[in-house]
Amino acid sequence: MKSSPAKISIDALEMDDVEAVTELWRVSMQRAIGIPPIHSFESQAFFLREILAKNDLIYVAREEKTHSPVAFLATDGREVSQLYVHPNWQSYGIGSQLLNLAKDISQGSLRLRTFEVNEKARRFYERHGFVAIGGDCDNEEGLPDLLYAWKVS
Repeated sequence: MKSSPAKISIDALEMDDVEAVTELWRVSMQRAIGIPPIHSFESQAFFLREILAKNDLIYVAREEKTHSPVAFLATDGREVSQLYVHPNWQSYGIGSQLLNLAKDISQGSLRLRTFEVNEKARRFYERHGFVAIGGDCDNEEGLPDLLYAWKVS
């Protein structure tokens, strides 16, 4: 892990963040799985604002000086539904901070899915105590994914 080039703060999603978070989500996901987003920017922003924000707690990691979003986490306390760090901000421990926040919010266990092709994410989750317990291709992208679980020992 490299030392962060700037101070990071983590707090709740603000509606003013939706466009920037959607952009970092799209860039990060495309880099991770190697295919362009299947949804339009507008539909993904709508999903973030109108669906995800109503069902999950959403936390945004921001560069403190500019207040620019660099990563985000969505969780309902049982599942991490989204965790993305902008590629320019990866390997600084931001994803670990967000994942630890999800663990703190949980009741001692969490599940999440990641695409099988996303080896970097798989290694990341396994380093953080998650174990692959299954998987399928039941996602909009039609790509094989893995279901991971974590439980307090």
